[in-house]
Amino acid sequence: MRIRSSSFILRWGSLLFVLLAAVVLVYQLVQYSLQRANYPLDMTIGGVAVGGLDPQSAAQRLLEVYSTPVELHYGDAIIQLDPGLIGFELNVDSMVAAADIQRTGASFWGGFWNYLWNRPSASNAIPLVSSYSEERLRAYLQGEIASRYDQPPTPAQPIPGTADFTPGTPGQTLDIDRAVALIDTAIQSHTDRVIILTSQRTEAGRPSILTLEILLKQLIDLSGFEGLVDLYFLDLQTAEQIHFAYTAGEDYSITPTDIAFTASSTIKIPIMVSVYRHFNGTLDTDTATLMQNMIARSNNDSSDALMMLLDEVRGPLVVSETMQELGLENTFLAGYFYPGAGILKFYNTPANERFDINTNPDTYSQTTPSDMGMILQDIYLCAQTGGGALVAAFPGQITQKSCQEMIQYLQEDKLGALIQAGVPEGTVVAHKHGWVTDGGVMNHVSDAGIIFTPGGNYVLTIYTYHPAQVIWDEVSPLYADLSRAIYNYFNIPSQ
Repeated sequence: MRIRSSSFILRWGSLLFVLLAAVVLVYQLVQYSLQRANYPLDMTIGGVAVGGLDPQSAAQRLLEVYSTPVELHYGDAIIQLDPGLIGFELNVDSMVAAADIQRTGASFWGGFWNYLWNRPSASNAIPLVSSYSEERLRAYLQGEIASRYDQPPTPAQPIPGTADFTPGTPGQTLDIDRAVALIDTAIQSHTDRVIILTSQRTEAGRPSILTLEILLKQLIDLSGFEGLVDLYFLDLQTAEQIHFAYTAGEDYSITPTDIAFTASSTIKIPIMVSVYRHFNGTLDTDTATLMQNMIARSNNDSSDALMMLLDEVRGPLVVSETMQELGLENTFLAGYFYPGAGILKFYNTPANERFDINTNPDTYSQTTPSDMGMILQDIYLCAQTGGGALVAAFPGQITQKSCQEMIQYLQEDKLGALIQAGVPEGTVVAHKHGWVTDGGVMNHVSDAGIIFTPGGNYVLTIYTYHPAQVIWDEVSPLYADLSRAIYNYFNIPSQ
């Protein structure tokens, strides 16, 4: 009897255990089914926690987070950037689909088994999938931020009545490339959506070339010089030019033809080029000594000796022909320098055939400021790069080394006045100056050179004429002021 009673209890106990197990299983199945309908508690989409949410609610949360503005700080300004302005779009469907695959990827019973034993699931972090228009972002930064909040630089300005300039004021401009990189990160972040935009220092720069020209003419007016000033300036970095013929507030036309001047000793630059051409770019010791005397001491006997090496009779005409081959049709030398030398040829040029203005140029030797400026430019380019018009016109006869030597000779003209007087001591000025006196009266003064400065190199030629007399104490300071203004233009101190 006791055996039957024990068996009965065991049966009902087992049945009760099975029933309890079934209840627990059904409960867990219901809980798992409810959880399976939503995302796992540890799931994130694009960094946003969506655990326990259904797909529709998760998508709504994503849109809410990523549609909040990105806060931009630029200087004192705070700007709210609406992502929609730059075409920002979330690929919600793609991310939700990936999350659904992650949520339902395991078989029902396999997932249920993991759920029962609290086994960790695979990574539940779905990466952000989004896009925006960088072109629209750049346009926004330029049009809405830079144009409103940038501080443009203020160029330097001439000081009236002087050859000096006031320093300009540097500006601050938005670093757009850096801003794009920062916004790219912020707009794809669900938390870090505040950034500080950076700026770049913008140097003030020089005034316009027109401002410089106005200043130069003002200096001529202030000098009291009533003669003609023909000035040619060339920026050797940018090829910008200033060229004018000016007297007593009046401009003379220099197009299409410049004005003929007595070349005086500046004609020794064409002689130098012609000699180097004749000797294929290499001078022997005796010729080099004659060259140094011609340029550094402006010795006319040395000039004649060099031209006789070209052709004992036609030496000056060889120089003129060399210039014509370079296209410098207004520059010529018609005879030797020694007293009593006859004219070998009369030259009619576009410049000396002008009827509106006449500087009474010497029939022996003439040039124009622009011709002399161009030959100096050719020497400079040849010395710097081994190219330019000289090398092109005279291949194998003019070399880079010979042009460098020409500049060295021109540096030995140590006048200390005219163009040289307008630049700081130590500035390299490769130039040749000249003037002509007739019976003690000086009507022509000239200076032509290449000036090397920290702020840039340039060519400057200035020719002056007065029909009655050029007063040295009047015109020499004018040259210095004009030279100083151009030097200062290139070397304005920064603020």
